Amino acid sequence: MGISRRAFLERVGKAGGYGAMFVTMQGLGLLAVSKAYAGPPQLPAGSGKGIKVAVLGAGIAGLVAAYELRKAGYEVTVLEARERPGGRAWSVRRGTVIQQDDRPDQVVDWDAGTHHYMNAGPARIPQTHHAILGYCRDLNVPLEVMVNGNRNAKLDYKGKVVSNGQAINDTRGAFSELLAKAIDKGALDRELTGVDKQRLLGYLGAYGDLDPKHVYSNREARAGFKNWPGGYDHPPSGADPLRLSDLMQAQFWGISGFFEELVEMQATMLQPVGGMDRISYALYEQVKPTVTFGAVVKEIRRSGKGAKIAYAVDGAARTLDADHVMITIPLPVLAKIPADFSPRVQEAVVSGGKTYAHGTKVGWQSRRFWEQDDFQFGGLGWTDEPNELVWYPSGGFGEKTGVLVGAYSIGFSGFMNPPKYAAMSLEERFAVSRRVIEKFHPGRGKELEKPFSVSWKHTPFSEGVAVNWSPNQRAGDYAVLCRPDGPFYFAGEHMSYINAWQEGAALAAHEAIKLIQARVSAA
Repeated sequence: MGISRRAFLERVGKAGGYGAMFVTMQGLGLLAVSKAYAGPPQLPAGSGKGIKVAVLGAGIAGLVAAYELRKAGYEVTVLEARERPGGRAWSVRRGTVIQQDDRPDQVVDWDAGTHHYMNAGPARIPQTHHAILGYCRDLNVPLEVMVNGNRNAKLDYKGKVVSNGQAINDTRGAFSELLAKAIDKGALDRELTGVDKQRLLGYLGAYGDLDPKHVYSNREARAGFKNWPGGYDHPPSGADPLRLSDLMQAQFWGISGFFEELVEMQATMLQPVGGMDRISYALYEQVKPTVTFGAVVKEIRRSGKGAKIAYAVDGAARTLDADHVMITIPLPVLAKIPADFSPRVQEAVVSGGKTYAHGTKVGWQSRRFWEQDDFQFGGLGWTDEPNELVWYPSGGFGEKTGVLVGAYSIGFSGFMNPPKYAAMSLEERFAVSRRVIEKFHPGRGKELEKPFSVSWKHTPFSEGVAVNWSPNQRAGDYAVLCRPDGPFYFAGEHMSYINAWQEGAALAAHEAIKLIQARVSAA
């Protein structure tokens, strides 16, 4: 009996977590590789004059839509339930109030400073994300390198802590040794000529640091030193290599080794100086007169050929009439708002809303002991514990204190940890995070102070970190939402093949803008 693609992907996800599933979906062609970016829609000047567009949500998609539509003369009104722009592109810093369902409010009291922030949502920009990088350039948002990988960062599994560098190089050496031995035994005779075999063996020897007998022993110390090189009579020696059987005990095994090879994670990664929300605020400054904060949408109704939006500001009821409505509200939230969508569209909204994933972060302020004591600058540390990651800052090198992200639980180690971690009390999350950081940096856990946490499933007006369309939903529900429903158009990261990224939100906004312009031009 065969196995469906969905069942196969579910098994891959259970065995290897988010990363394994991501790569498998790319291989099956279920995630699109970025195409050459032609720039935002070039709308004819004045083509939107006299046309009213309501944009629901001032996240990246809503802000991009307002910015581009206003260029063409459209009369745009943006309604945002929060008191800030950006949606999930949210940077937490001194003075931020973190409101979470079923959790006490938190008021961040970290030191003030350019680099004293935690990106609660998106925290990196791949160099392939041309739309977002284009807006950074056009709006003068300064960027800096984001250190995504660091061979000196740690891995924690089954009570053992090793460096990224050791795990990656020992894995490479072990696989190279196995392949070299297979070649020696003639296992590849039908594929390779004698000369080709010798060339491949030579390459594997260099690639995997094998000795002349094709055995991996970390002789060049690529995986780290047992004895560090020094002056006079202090020669180096390599650390004893890890066994594959040991490495495979890690729930995140595999993803940590090829994380930087994922198409969206390849160097060079970038970040705005001072926090990811610098992009949102730069866009907001361009459309500021159009945005109403604290505007909670209550109803989305048809009205003639257009629409009427009922909303409330500080409890006061208001309405907004529009010819077209671009809806960027996350689907779990949108599913609860009474709306005159067609039955099939409403069904798609509800279906997509049920797929939103957990995502929880914890941030600490501390002396930068990871740099000052352990000489580690940036990168990710991986753990089997429910917090999943320790994420080191890529800015402010050399400063005395900084903000260390002590948790990013989103499913890298499998589907079990994110809901488990999100369900914990704040104190329990902090305890797990501190324990893992103490493993990585013995004696330093006590220096962590002023912790704060954001869990997207518990965040009002978000209710999840991102959509997670299945292949069947892509062909059905997703395709339905890609088409206008009367005066309603949909945009946001959930309306793209680059889910959980700002790029997807921006490109989805571009597509919705094209649909509006096409209808206006036809009229």
